[in-house]
Amino acid sequence: ENRPIPEPGPNEVLLRMHSVGICGSDVHYWQQGRIGDFVVKDPMVLGHEASGTVVKVGPGVAHLKPGDRVAIEPGVPREIDEFCKTGRYNLSPTIFFCATPPDDGNLCRYYKHSASYCYKLPDNVTFEEGALIEPLSVGIHACKRAGVTLGSKVFVSGSGPIGLVNVLVAKMMGAAAVVITDLSASRLQKAKEVGADFTIQVKNETPQEVASKVESLLGCMPEITVECTGVQACIQAGIYATRSGGTLVLVGLGPEMVTVPIVNAAVREVDIRGIFRYCNTWPVAIALLASKRINVKPLVTHRFPLEKALEAFETTKRGEGVKVMLKCDPTDHNP
Repeated sequence: ENRPIPEPGPNEVLLRMHSVGICGSDVHYWQQGRIGDFVVKDPMVLGHEASGTVVKVGPGVAHLKPGDRVAIEPGVPREIDEFCKTGRYNLSPTIFFCATPPDDGNLCRYYKHSASYCYKLPDNVTFEEGALIEPLSVGIHACKRAGVTLGSKVFVSGSGPIGLVNVLVAKMMGAAAVVITDLSASRLQKAKEVGADFTIQVKNETPQEVASKVESLLGCMPEITVECTGVQACIQAGIYATRSGGTLVLVGLGPEMVTVPIVNAAVREVDIRGIFRYCNTWPVAIALLASKRINVKPLVTHRFPLEKALEAFETTKRGEGVKVMLKCDPTDHNP
């Protein structure tokens, strides 16, 4: 639909949007109208993996000017609460977040956003790389929470976009070996491309069988498991696979209630950690992309103009490719 071009307020910038990636959560809201407690009650603009160009700055904006290319961090705290004070602003209960009801996202031609959460892109970082900082940030946050370090052995469960960024980041942070599982052979092939050392195509193995396959490929049980599916059997496999004293990070979100071998985790001192989005990751991601230490370009497999958004969403829903990118600037469809 047509909407008026917004006017940037104090400390805001107006952006001409360029590239917006489609996330599984966007598809979920489109199909189900809710994710857990977040329910779509009114029409909502989707999109939260995004980059664009500053076209206008509001009062008080000093670090950006028209013409600057920026990556957008979609979560903006509305108040300086205890979570913000401790640097964990992603946990602030009143945070604004693009395309999480009732907040509109940025899958549009023009979008205004808090200037502090727009990060200038270096000349050698493309708009698409800028848009991919959002999923990449999930990997950075998960691997930090997991404690990936030099020589870590890591098991990543699920080879979708989030599983793949966790492979990229784990290797970057010094993991000696990464094994990844998925149902899809083509996704596992993509995982190999981005640096996974071993892949396991899961068919109908029990969680214990998956765990023993992980151990035999790595030559030991991994200290760290990053679970990116939210599927009950995969969480169970994650617990069984993780070495005693290790860490399991739950990234994928599935049903609210899942049955897991919690006593197995407890008696073996396996730490189970959750993550909610990310915080303080954009500067890190930009530094990694600008220095070419990390390459996210292979993740983009499909591109559509904004007019063909429905087709793009259908493609994502069918599980084709890895990352589908929408191009919002009719004059520039370059990456």
